[in-house]
Amino acid sequence: MINKITGLSRRYAPVLAGASMVAIAALALSASQTAAQQKTVKIGFVSTFSGPTAVIGNDMRNSFELALDHLGRKIGGLPVEVIYEDDAQKPDVGLQKTQKLIESDKVDFIAGYIWSNVLLASLKPIVDSKTMLVIANAGPSQIAGELCSPYVFSTSWQNDQTPQAVGEYMNQKGVKTAYLIGPNYAAGKDMLAGVASTFKGQVVGQDLTKWPDQLDFSAELSKARAAKPDAVFVFYPGAAGVQFLTQYSQAGLKDQIPLYTAFTIDELSLPRQKEMAIGVPGAQHWVNDLPFDQNKKFVADFKTKYKSSPSFYGAQSYDAAMLIDSAVKGVKGNLSNKDGMRDEMRKANFASVRGPFKYNNNHIPIQNFYLQDVVKGADGELVLKTVATIVKDSKDRHGDKCPMKW
Repeated sequence: MINKITGLSRRYAPVLAGASMVAIAALALSASQTAAQQKTVKIGFVSTFSGPTAVIGNDMRNSFELALDHLGRKIGGLPVEVIYEDDAQKPDVGLQKTQKLIESDKVDFIAGYIWSNVLLASLKPIVDSKTMLVIANAGPSQIAGELCSPYVFSTSWQNDQTPQAVGEYMNQKGVKTAYLIGPNYAAGKDMLAGVASTFKGQVVGQDLTKWPDQLDFSAELSKARAAKPDAVFVFYPGAAGVQFLTQYSQAGLKDQIPLYTAFTIDELSLPRQKEMAIGVPGAQHWVNDLPFDQNKKFVADFKTKYKSSPSFYGAQSYDAAMLIDSAVKGVKGNLSNKDGMRDEMRKANFASVRGPFKYNNNHIPIQNFYLQDVVKGADGELVLKTVATIVKDSKDRHGDKCPMKW
């Protein structure tokens, strides 16, 4: 009996060995899938969480957190850890925090960045390490052109795009002469160049002021008054925007020279600007009343959770989380497949709060820009309202300088 069994075993040894190999492979695959399911997606989020502009960073963080709520606190079906870092609105600090996230925390993605100068200072280690970056606000022209990268995407805009839409609207209003004012840093220069690129009238004067320290604009307002333009265009975000509009009104200029803006009036500054903001038009790619289901859910749930209205900064941060989710989902949780994640992100295959959009070859959105104005809501409170579409499918003007082709 023993010999018969031994012979039988020898006869079928190759078959049994093959079956064992298949079983082992199946177990290995199952183990690897389990490991993938247990992996945590690590995201570093860099923004400003201290000082006068912390209100912007907090709105971005709140919106990113709300997106995670809507995703079941997972990214692509995997657990998620978000590490928030404060850049203090300083390029050197932003660089240090970015390097920490890459080298010490070993994050899979980095998101955020309000300020163009902070982003530019932080860009090289991100690209060199091939860390996937989703910019939720800053849009310096360089990252749309010669510094574009397969690892860098935006859920906002290139800096020129919004003021370009304002320039188009000024043309529609018959403005013939304009005076331009903004802060002297990367975004301020892009903004003034953007409006000048589409405005068909004459720019009769321009001022770039010290940033971020200067909050007294009396000298610039005197120069603008003396130039007697048909309109003044201004770009000042955050607290500087509140100060500029206050001083513009107090100087009596609001009733004399129409003011056109980009990013100066938003849901964060409006409670402090109040009636001064009425009658001052601006352009945006997102306004809280856009009629898309995802936007309605975002706005309603943000108001419920945080007892305030979200801003465009928040809308872009919400979309940043959704874009990252689409990337991880598309590669089935394989975070080492960066080419696959890049290809998924290029599809913009998620429900954006701004509605459908596409990516240009430089990973900057091709999207609509709307005229926004301040009106009194049904409850008597001031709100921003979409008035009209200024530009459909705006494509930034730096894509031809980007070597990426896809």
